[in-house]
Amino acid sequence: MTSVSTDRSTAELRTRTESLLRALGAELPEPGDLSVRTPITGGELATLRPSSVAEVDAAVDRAAAAFRTWRTVPAPQRAAVVRRLAELLTAHKDELGDLVTLEAGKIGAEARGEVQEMIDICEFAIGLSRQLYGRTMPSERPGHRLMETWHPLGVVGVISAFNFPVAVWAWNTALALVCGDTVVWKPSDATPLTALACHALLRRAAADVGADPEVHQLIQGGGEIGARLVDDERVALVSATGSVRMGRTVAPRVAARFGRCLLELGGNNGALVTPSADLDLAARGIVFAAAGTAGQRCTTLRRLIVHEDVAEPLLERIESAYRSLRVGNPLEEGVLVGPLINGGSYAVMCDAVERAQADGGELICGGERVDDFGEDAYYVRPALVRMPAQTEVVREETFAPILYVMTYSDFDTAVELHNAVPQGLSSAVFTRNQREAERFLAADGSDCGIANVNIGTSGAEIGGAFGGEKETGGGRESGSDSWKAYMRRATNTVNYSTELPLAQGIRFE
Repeated sequence: MTSVSTDRSTAELRTRTESLLRALGAELPEPGDLSVRTPITGGELATLRPSSVAEVDAAVDRAAAAFRTWRTVPAPQRAAVVRRLAELLTAHKDELGDLVTLEAGKIGAEARGEVQEMIDICEFAIGLSRQLYGRTMPSERPGHRLMETWHPLGVVGVISAFNFPVAVWAWNTALALVCGDTVVWKPSDATPLTALACHALLRRAAADVGADPEVHQLIQGGGEIGARLVDDERVALVSATGSVRMGRTVAPRVAARFGRCLLELGGNNGALVTPSADLDLAARGIVFAAAGTAGQRCTTLRRLIVHEDVAEPLLERIESAYRSLRVGNPLEEGVLVGPLINGGSYAVMCDAVERAQADGGELICGGERVDDFGEDAYYVRPALVRMPAQTEVVREETFAPILYVMTYSDFDTAVELHNAVPQGLSSAVFTRNQREAERFLAADGSDCGIANVNIGTSGAEIGGAFGGEKETGGGRESGSDSWKAYMRRATNTVNYSTELPLAQGIRFE
C-alpha cells in the first residue's frame, strides 16, 4: 500500500471513529499530547490531553465522596445501574465492537465477542446483587450468635491493558458497583477512545436510573498518572492488568500503604497433547488459542508439549492451518488475524524468533511481516517453531503469535515441563484418557489458575473466576466468588442473653 492510500485510509478511519464516539454518547477528546494510533494503518486516529496530577486527585476525591452514599444503597438497587449498562451495551454492541477493532486491531468477531463478555458480566453481577452472602456459625457461648457480614470496600482503582480494552474494565466495574464500591479507571494509553465510550455509557446508565454518575471516574495518561492512583491511600483496591514488570512495581507500592491488590499479569500458557487425543479437535483448539488476536491475549497458547508418537501428524495439521490463515485488515470479512498493536511488539517478536533459532529451534512456518498495509502497520504471520528443549526464550512470555513446540515420552515428565515456567495463568490437555485428564487437573498436575481438558487455553467463560498463580499475580476476576475481593468482611458476635460468658471458658471476675 502506498503512503497516499495509507493516509487516505487513516483519514477514513478517523472519520469513522468520530462517528462511533458520537453514536456512543462520548464527547470527542480535547486535543493534546497523547497520540492515539490505529494498528490497522499505524496512522493517528486522534490526540487527547492526558489527565494532570491534580485531575487524578480530584477524580479520587469525587469517587471517595460518592462512596460515602453509594455504600448505603441496597445492593439490588445498585444493580439497577449495571442492568441499564447491559441494556445500553446490547443496543450499541456493533458500534462499540467497531471502535474496539479500530483502536485495538481485533477482528470483528472477537471485538463483538468482547462486548458480549461485558454484557455477560453485567448479567452475572445483577444476579450477584442478591447473593452477597455471609455465614452464620454456631457460637460456643450460650445465648450468642456468631456471623460474618460483607461490606463495600471503598474506591477501586482499575488499570487495564490494550488487548482487552473494554471487557476487563467491565469485569471489575460491574462487580465493584454492585458490591457498593466506586471506580476510578485508567485505561491503556493505546486504547483511550474505547474508554471514553464506556465511561459515557456508564454515566448515562447511572443518570437513567437516578443514581450518582460520580460513582465512576475516568483518568487518562502515562506512568505518572497510574502511579498517582496506585499511591493514593483512599484507593482501597488496585486491580491492575498488565505485564509482570508492571505488577512488580504496583504490588509493593500498594502493600506499603496496606492497600489491596488484584493482579492479572503474564501468561506463558501451555497445552499437552497425548497419544489418545483427537488430533483434528486438538488442532482446531490449538490454532485459535495460539493465533487468535494475533497472539495478544494473556491466555494465548505459547507452548505446545506433544507426545512424540503424534507430534508429526499434529504438526502437519497445524502447519496446514497456519498457512491458510488469512492475515489482514480486521475490518474485512474472512480475516482471522489482524495486526500487532505497534512496531515495538513486532520488534520483540522478531527478537524472540531469532533467539529461539539460536537455541536450536526450527522455524517451521510464519514469522514474516506482511507488508501490504503501510510502513507503520505491523501485520505478521503466526510463527510455528519446533524447539529441542524449553530454553530461556520459551520460558518468557512474548506477547505475539509464536507457538513453541516440544515433544515428550512420559506424561509425568510432560507435566513437569509444563509447570517449569514462572507464569501460571492458563493450561490445557488434549486427551481421551480419563486418567490423564484427571491427573492434569489434580493437585500435582497443572499449577495454573485455569486448567482445561480438550479445549484451548483461551476463551474463558464469565461464570468461572479468571486468574492465575505464580508470576501471573494470584488475582481472580469475573465469576465465582471473586466478588469477595471488592468487599471487606466483618465478624459479628451478638449476645442476646443476660449473661456475659467469655470465649474459651476464660473467667475474669
